[in-house]
Amino acid sequence: MTTHILILCTHNSARSVLAEGMLNHLAGRLGRDVRAHSAGSAPSGRLNPFALEVLRDAGVDTAGYRSKSWDEFTRDGAPPLSVVVTVCDSAAAESCPVFFGGTGGQPVKVHWGYPDPSLADGGDAGKRRAFELTRQALGYRLLQLLALPLATMDRPALQAALDEIGRS
Repeated sequence: MTTHILILCTHNSARSVLAEGMLNHLAGRLGRDVRAHSAGSAPSGRLNPFALEVLRDAGVDTAGYRSKSWDEFTRDGAPPLSVVVTVCDSAAAESCPVFFGGTGGQPVKVHWGYPDPSLADGGDAGKRRAFELTRQALGYRLLQLLALPLATMDRPALQAALDEIGRS
């Protein structure tokens, strides 16, 4: 059974998109039955071009990516979420809607904060570098997530493991 993971950031244009792309890419390469999704509380309606650029440069297929609202994941027919990860401080501080897990329960929620790479100094070159460093940092944590036995972990064990990954 597929493990669905939702990555949230306020505008769903940069960090959450990087995490969605990297998690789907890495899960596919490792043969893991994990599907990442991303969304935002106030989606911008556009994806940051630097996010798409660094994902494509890393070999990630970005076809079909779009900025979307977290409301899409609260509706009937939404994928049953096992984990919700916030990657920006503003999204972590917001009251999230109710997301439903695969067994009717709530998904495990964790915050892995990253600075906004779109605010980096140094013009376009500085932003590209910040986006690439954020992509790499996300990839490191996502590889740790993919090493977990997600299908067999109970909720407290999964919460503890994800919290530990967030501290690394």
